[in-house]
Amino acid sequence: MDYTVDITVKEIRGKGECPIGHKVGEVFHIGDGKLCQWATHTMMPFATALRFGGFVPWKETKQDEMEVSCPDPDNVVVFKLTRRPKD
Repeated sequence: MDYTVDITVKEIRGKGECPIGHKVGEVFHIGDGKLCQWATHTMMPFATALRFGGFVPWKETKQDEMEVSCPDPDNVVVFKLTRRPKD
């Protein structure tokens, strides 16, 4: 089965500001051109696994969601990836 993966900005650590301008609560999708390329690169393996029904072995519950952070060590943006069936 093929899924849609919603990517939501959950929190921004450090100073609380993303240098790219992402805000808590924003929702993105891979390929929509609105998501920071550094964050996209970091979460692609996880979003791809979720999109095609996979999971990561260390996540024992809530297999349809996970959190991934961007690589900025000073203002870490935490994204929540949520899998849902395509409409």
